[in-house]
Amino acid sequence: MNPDAAAIPGVTWGSVDRHADERGSFRELWRSSRLPEPFVQVNLSTSAPGVLRGLHLHRRQVDHWVVASGRPFVALVDVRPLLEGRGSRPVVESRELPADGSVTIPPGVAHGFLALEALELVYLVSNEYDGSDEHGFAWDDATVAVPWPDVPGTTHVRPVLSERDRSNPSLAELVARLRA
Repeated sequence: MNPDAAAIPGVTWGSVDRHADERGSFRELWRSSRLPEPFVQVNLSTSAPGVLRGLHLHRRQVDHWVVASGRPFVALVDVRPLLEGRGSRPVVESRELPADGSVTIPPGVAHGFLALEALELVYLVSNEYDGSDEHGFAWDDATVAVPWPDVPGTTHVRPVLSERDRSNPSLAELVARLRA
């Protein structure tokens, strides 16, 4: 993994090496000596172009994403200062990731992605899923102002969302609930 600079502390952007020949390819997605987080579950998410997943927040979980195929536009929102009562605006960082791109997301950093084309995203997490650390806020919250791009070749006026993501509260409402 080749790390890139990030605007949000604790976030690591990078890529995995692909070794290819006429038979196919090999990619090492995670190695404990480079990313020592104790991951306990690995998931594969597939999304059609125009699907948006997020913005999701975990307070106790590290996520490590690797793009297996396709291209997502990834948005990260550092909610930690708001939860700790220091600051009024979150830091937002976004970028498009190519196949083999990766990002490690620490607890307290909300995350989401928009599939710009058919997408397979592998993600490792540091906690087994139980639902108790699943939080989220509106993908289009004006105070966050993620610069979500249009998706070429789709007829969607708005992204395709799950019911959960359509009904998420504003960031201010989520922060107030979590600080209570």
